[in-house]
Amino acid sequence: MTRREAYDYGVEQLEEQGIDDAACDIRILLEDLCGVDREELFINGDKTISRKETETFMNAVTRRCGHYPVQYITGKQDFMGLTFSVNQDVLIPRMDTEILVEEVLKNLDDGSRILDMCTGSGCILLSLLRYSNNCEGVGVDVSDAALEVARDNAGRLALDETFDLLFTTGGAGAKHLDLDKIEFIESNLFNDVKGKFDIIVSNPPYIRTDVIPTLMEEVRDYEPMLALDGREDGLYFYREIIKKSPQYLSGGGKLFFEIGYDQAADVVKLMEEAGFKDVVVVKDYAHLDRVVWGRI
Repeated sequence: MTRREAYDYGVEQLEEQGIDDAACDIRILLEDLCGVDREELFINGDKTISRKETETFMNAVTRRCGHYPVQYITGKQDFMGLTFSVNQDVLIPRMDTEILVEEVLKNLDDGSRILDMCTGSGCILLSLLRYSNNCEGVGVDVSDAALEVARDNAGRLALDETFDLLFTTGGAGAKHLDLDKIEFIESNLFNDVKGKFDIIVSNPPYIRTDVIPTLMEEVRDYEPMLALDGREDGLYFYREIIKKSPQYLSGGGKLFFEIGYDQAADVVKLMEEAGFKDVVVVKDYAHLDRVVWGRI
């Protein structure tokens, strides 16, 4: 099978299953599984791929036709210019969550202590530590399987010298990731958390239980329900985190949340009732409410 034949076959199969961005997904699979990037596909599309690569690619197309997320097939997802390992134990990092990270970075002081509640893959905490100076962080999750993924991501990013080289030569502003300043702990919210923090950040489960059956198949059937279900009104975890956060924030400490597009007013009210000041709502690139934060 030639590269072009593989591409055409894959796109046709995915389109028949009603999968959006079929062409993009197939290009990702060809590059990741067969080493064929976009340029190679269109310049040398008549070259064949090996029998083993063909089998691997065909199996991946079959899985994607069943709406299995392409990120779980490749086992990775880019986020904040970094590449994170992902599997079905963690949510797939999304561009919307980069808004949350960017907002924290704008308000982060050198040497801050950060708590990432419901850390999942660790993408929020590790991105914050990678792009800040001398900060330390704790990632908390109730899922031990998710924490295994987060620890793996921390280990890999700590070994990646690409950004360190760019930084020392005047390029990207990422710093070396110091594993001695990162801790991941299994805890039901704050139950096993100790100490004070300058920043608490969270992308908690916030989808209402009755909405989950309406989600796209990729999310509903494959991403971890534990990280999606925000209980009856979608606000359960906001209430719990807001209620306990003042005990764990240093004076003037800040609490940051990612929220659903229709939750800003409720989360703002909860934070203000708990004593948070200067509460801010930040919109995403689609002009939807995406982040709420305030200071204690």
